Amino acid sequence: MTTAKDLFTIALEPRPERSVGQGDLSLSLAGAELVDLLHAEAISLDGDVIVPGPRSDLDDRLLGAAASALVRQVPYESVEDWLWRRGRDLAAAYQAAFEEDGLLTRARRGRLNLGAERMELVDTPTRRHAQSRWQEDEPVLRALAAAIGIHPDERPHDDVGSHGEAVTTVLAAVNDAVMELEAVRQRRSIENAAYANVWRAP
Repeated sequence: MTTAKDLFTIALEPRPERSVGQGDLSLSLAGAELVDLLHAEAISLDGDVIVPGPRSDLDDRLLGAAASALVRQVPYESVEDWLWRRGRDLAAAYQAAFEEDGLLTRARRGRLNLGAERMELVDTPTRRHAQSRWQEDEPVLRALAAAIGIHPDERPHDDVGSHGEAVTTVLAAVNDAVMELEAVRQRRSIENAAYANVWRAP
């Protein structure tokens, strides 16, 4: 299992909080992929720049796709640029892969709404692994989930494993990107409201 798959699973679990937006989830998934690539030693960070390592076979096809998407020519890509580029429609890609692998199914009386489809997670070892990691309060998964509004907290990104500084850089970039996306949404909402008021004015 990968951090990205665990995050996607946790994001789809039914909960009383507000639903997670696909844009927010896509950005956080792109960050989770970087964390996984760091742990696989497929990349390293030079400051906030992603330096690709030697090409290697990864046993997860989604993570393999992420590795194939790395910029391998100088100047390399920043973490921020990766989040916005790789994150485009990434939640939809994970949904398609989960459906293909039998991890996600269309619900008859579903409580989850991903896009126009009502979806529910199937009870599989993949789901149970993610739930176990979540119940253990694993710090990286917790931070990535908090960035998209799942049980947000103010705890520092400590105890993030052997790539501590690099992972902290990724987590901070995910938080910044999600906040930027929310700012864009709010600005558009204000602009749309102002436009509507023009047409309603006497």
